[in-house]
Amino acid sequence: MRMTYDPRYNVAYIHLRDKPEEVETIRISDELNVDIAADGTVYGLELLNANHQLAIGPRGELVVVNESSGASTSIKLPA
Repeated sequence: MRMTYDPRYNVAYIHLRDKPEEVETIRISDELNVDIAADGTVYGLELLNANHQLAIGPRGELVVVNESSGASTSIKLPA
């Protein structure tokens, strides 16, 4: 899994697997699109207005936590 973030457009993309040749994009809401591969598996999630959706830490940051070890990493997101 990999996540990319483009601050110019305020869009994040969570890649769940390698990209197939074609995907169908399903609009779930104004802030979420889901890409589905031809075999029905989810390829990825596109988060629009990403800094608002991902900034869940106390200082407007993305916090990634390893649940098994308890280790965490914080990434500051632009406001």
